[in-house]
Amino acid sequence: MIKKKILIIDDMHLSIFPLLEKLDFEVIYKPTIQRNEIFLILNDIFGLIVRSKTLIDEGFLSYAHSLAFIARAGAGLDLIDITITKNKNIHLLNAPEGNRDSVAEHTLGLMLNLLNKISLADKEIRNKIWKREENRGFEIKNKTIAIIGFGNIGQEVAKRLSSFDCKILAYDKNKKDFSKTSAQESTLSQIFEETDILTLHIPLDKENLAWVNADFLANFKKPIWIINTARGEILCLEALIEGLESGKIIGAGLDVLENEKLHTLSITQQKHFEYLSHSNQVILTPHIAGWTYESYERINTVLVEKISDLMENEVLKYNQ
Repeated sequence: MIKKKILIIDDMHLSIFPLLEKLDFEVIYKPTIQRNEIFLILNDIFGLIVRSKTLIDEGFLSYAHSLAFIARAGAGLDLIDITITKNKNIHLLNAPEGNRDSVAEHTLGLMLNLLNKISLADKEIRNKIWKREENRGFEIKNKTIAIIGFGNIGQEVAKRLSSFDCKILAYDKNKKDFSKTSAQESTLSQIFEETDILTLHIPLDKENLAWVNADFLANFKKPIWIINTARGEILCLEALIEGLESGKIIGAGLDVLENEKLHTLSITQQKHFEYLSHSNQVILTPHIAGWTYESYERINTVLVEKISDLMENEVLKYNQ
C-alpha cells in the first residue's frame, strides 16, 4: 500500500517525525524549500504542514491536486486563504492550544516589564546611571486589564492575571459564555471607560486590519498601557506613536510589527521603527511570544492529534 505523503515546508521540532510515522504517513521534510520549488512537488501531497513560509492562496493551491489538509504550526491563519481551502474541500487545522501558555506568559512579562520599567532601568545601570525615582513603577493590583480576544490565549492571560487582584474585562465578538473564567464579559464601551492596560489577542482578518487606530484609541477615557502579542497589522503604528507622544498611551509592549521583515521597510515604516526602537516607553521582542522550547514541541502533539482525529473519523478517507 502506498503511503500518503505529508510535506513540511518550515522548521519543526524533530518529535513530529515519529508522531506522523505512527499514522503511517511518508514525511517529506523541506524546511528550506522556496515557493516555486513547492509547486514542483505539490501535486501528490496529501497533507501540508506550514508555519509562515509562504502565502497559501488560489495560485498556490492550483498545484495541489491531492491535498486533503493544511496544518498550521501555530495559531494564526492570516497567510492562508480560508475561502479557497473551503471551496476545495481542504481541511484546515491549527494549534492555538500548543502555544497559548507561552504567549500568555510573554504577555504578562511585557506587562510587568512596562509597568516597572525593568528594561529601561537595566539599560541605564549598565551605563552607570542610577535613577530610583525616575524608575518608580506601578502595580498591576487594582488596575483594570482589558483583554480583547478571549480564545485560547486570552483565557490563559486572564487565568494568570487572576492572582494579581486586578479587574479583568474581556471582549470577544464570537464568545458569549464567560462564566467559567476569571474575566468579566464586557462591551467595548466599558473597556473604553475603565481600562488601564489593554492586551490584544485577536486573529488578523479583514475586519481587524488596522482596527486599533487613532479613532479607536481616542475612545479610552484614561491613559493606557498597550500590549500586542497578536499580529502587528492589527495595531496602527502611526496611531500608537501619536498616542505615545500625546500621553494617551503610557507605554507599549510589542512582540509583533506591521512589517517584521526589517530589511524591507518602506520609508514610513522605517520612520515608525526608528521612533519605537529609540523610545524608552516601548519594549520590542521579535515575534517570540509563542516561541518557547515547550511550545515548539507541544504544537507537534496538538497538530498530530488533530490529524489523527480526522483520519480516525474517516473524514479524509476519500479526500485524495
